[in-house]
Amino acid sequence: MKLNSLLSLSAAAMLSVSMAAFAQDTTGKIHGKVSDPTGIVKTAGTVTLSQDQGHTAKYTFPVGADGTFSGSGIAPGTYSLFLRLPETPADKFVDQIDNVKIVAGQDLALDDDMSRKEYLDKMTPEQRKQVEEFRKKNAEVLSANAVIKNLNADLATARTANHDKKYDEADALMTKDVAAKPDATLLWYELGLAQLGEKKYDDATTSLQKVLTLDAAAKKPSPELQGGAHSALGEVYARSNKPTDAQNEYDLAAKTNPPKAGFYLTNEAVVFSQVGNADAQAAAADKAIVADPKNPILYYLKGQALAGKITVDAKSGAYIVPPGCIEAYQKYLELAPTGQFAAEAKAIIDETNTKVKSTYKAPKK
Repeated sequence: MKLNSLLSLSAAAMLSVSMAAFAQDTTGKIHGKVSDPTGIVKTAGTVTLSQDQGHTAKYTFPVGADGTFSGSGIAPGTYSLFLRLPETPADKFVDQIDNVKIVAGQDLALDDDMSRKEYLDKMTPEQRKQVEEFRKKNAEVLSANAVIKNLNADLATARTANHDKKYDEADALMTKDVAAKPDATLLWYELGLAQLGEKKYDDATTSLQKVLTLDAAAKKPSPELQGGAHSALGEVYARSNKPTDAQNEYDLAAKTNPPKAGFYLTNEAVVFSQVGNADAQAAAADKAIVADPKNPILYYLKGQALAGKITVDAKSGAYIVPPGCIEAYQKYLELAPTGQFAAEAKAIIDETNTKVKSTYKAPKK
């Protein structure tokens, strides 16, 4: 009895598995993508399967936003596939593919690619001409987009290189790219900054002036880009011992892009400090203070520029301090009492309030 029971259970299990397999294999599937004669993916519409030349749709599947369609539960057999777009009348269709064989248990991959020869042969000569012209223009656009994508990647790399002071790397990359696309203003700008960092001042001047010329001719000029180019030219001239030209460029930067006037003029004061032009440094600091009166560094830069002109009276030993020097240091301390240059500012203020010890004696009469 026990053996008979085991045999019965085994047979039942085998029958169950067999029936499940049979049930899974009774229908088929289909999937694919829809694209027009130019190769552009269609993002809406319906795909139907019919066995009476489209009069009756046995199965209908939507075309998704990515151009794909899929369907399951299709009875095995031979069908015709019909494509209709949202604007296609109910009694019309855009495309027909015959002899579509659905096999039980299989997922048929079938793209509705309207660039196939059979579809194009049904078009008029004028329609085929339009398709070819569009394909050509589209290929040119895709090629241009690929170039732009590469240039943008190079531009990002060059910006990072300039930021990290790897100016030679940025120079090499941008020199290559401006040769490929000489009307790209941003490429010239980044090239100019790299050349400035390399102290190739003549080359930097050429590149930055190119920026100004190209941007001025653009449909929508960029005040920020022009301001940056003028500011960079200001630094080029300051470091080339052309202070008047430098001052003019920094002033143009501030005028062209007023929201960043304080930034440009602060840079002017810093650069003139670095090249040792105290008069230009003080003048730039005064202009920057007007634009950004709460920036403590500007008062330090002004005080520093004037401190270089402090002298000592030979008879009294008292310091002769240029007007505005101590006031500038005091304002710096007011705004930044624990700032980077606070100790220096305090020392100068204290020192100038004392007399210099000297062995000087006035000559006898």
